Amino acid sequence: MSNGRGFIFACTNRSEKECLSNLIFATNRAYGYKVFAAKKNDYLFLYNLDSDTLYGCFKIKEGFYEKNSKLFDGRYPYQAKVYPMGKVRSIRKASKVLRSLNINWRYILTPYGTKLLLELLNGKEIEFDKKPEKDEVMDFRFRPPIFATNFWDFPYQSYGDTPKGNNKYPGVTPAFIIFNLLYRYTEPDDLVLDPMAGSGTTIDVCKEERRRVIAFDLEPTRQDIVKADARHLPLKDESVNFVFLDSPYGDNIKYNDHPANIGHISASDEKFYDELETVMRELFRVLKWESYIAWLIGDQWVKGNFTPVGFKIWNRLAKYFKPVDIVVVARRNQASNTPFWINKALQYNFYLRGFKYLLIFKKTAFKAFKNAKSQKIKWSYYER
Repeated sequence: MSNGRGFIFACTNRSEKECLSNLIFATNRAYGYKVFAAKKNDYLFLYNLDSDTLYGCFKIKEGFYEKNSKLFDGRYPYQAKVYPMGKVRSIRKASKVLRSLNINWRYILTPYGTKLLLELLNGKEIEFDKKPEKDEVMDFRFRPPIFATNFWDFPYQSYGDTPKGNNKYPGVTPAFIIFNLLYRYTEPDDLVLDPMAGSGTTIDVCKEERRRVIAFDLEPTRQDIVKADARHLPLKDESVNFVFLDSPYGDNIKYNDHPANIGHISASDEKFYDELETVMRELFRVLKWESYIAWLIGDQWVKGNFTPVGFKIWNRLAKYFKPVDIVVVARRNQASNTPFWINKALQYNFYLRGFKYLLIFKKTAFKAFKNAKSQKIKWSYYER
C-alpha cells in the first residue's frame, strides 16, 4: 500500500501543455492548500477536465506562491514544482474511473485511495466486492473544505497530522475557521494578528499555511504568544494584513484569573461592550487599509435571560469597519451537548447555543464606506 497521500490538480486543454512542459501544477485559492499540504512522500496527479484524462504519477519538489507568475497568465499563483516517477501514464475517461472508486478529485486522497489510482495507472485491473467508502479513499480530516456558503460546519476542532491549539483549553477556537479565513482574505507571507490568542490555534494554522503571525494574550499559554492587552497592542499603525479574534462572550468561561480579563464581565453589562469597543479601536489602528477583520462571537443565555451578544458586537464594529458578511458556525463538542442539558432545554423551554457568529468586516476608506452606506440597491429581478 502507498504510504503517501494523493493530490489531484486540475487543468484544461489550454493549460495542460504548460503544466507538463514546465512540470508545474498550479491552482487558485480554492485549492491552494494542496500546494502546501503535499509532502515529499505524497503522490501528485494531473487531471485534464476538458479531455477527461488523468496523468501520473508525480512527486513534489516544492510548493510555493508566485503572485506575479508569468505562467498560466498569472491566474494560478499557488504552484507546485513536480517531477515524474518514471514514465508518465494516463487514464482516459477518468471521471468514470474516479466515480467507480468513489473519488472526487477536489479532495485529498488517503494512502489507500492513492494506491488504487497508482495500480490503475500501471494497468492493473481492480475488482471490488463493493465500492470503497468515501472516507476510505478521501482524507476529510487532513484538511477541511473551503466553504462556499455562509454556513460552516466541520466536526473536529483540529485537523491534519499535527494539533492546532490545545483542545483541552476552555473555549478553544476551531482550527477550520482560521484555515478558511486565511484562504479567503490573506495571501502567503501576509501578517496575521490574533490579539486574544488563547491556546495558539491561529499560530499553528498560519505557520502551516505560510502566513506570518503575531499573537498576544493577557496570560500566554506558550512561548510564541506575547504577553499584552488587546486594548493596548505593541504594534505600529497599519502594520497587519488580517485580524482574527475569538473574544469572550461574557463571563460564562473562565479563561484565567488576570484582573484585566474582559471575560470577567457579564455580557448583560454595557461595560463588557465598552471594553471590547476599546479593542476594536486598537484593531482599527493596527490593521492596514482595505484589509479584513473576522470576529468570532456567540450569544448568551443564562438563568432565563437571553443576551444577543453577536448583534451588540456587530453594532459596535460597524462604527469603525465596513460590514462584509456574517457566517454561521455550527457549535460542536460543547459541554452542554449532553442528554442532561438537552432534557433541561426541552423541560424548561429554552434553547442550547447551537451556533456562533463569525462577523466579517473590512477597514476601508471612510469616503468609500460613507458612499456605500448611502448607495441605493437596484433590484433587477424582484419587484419591491
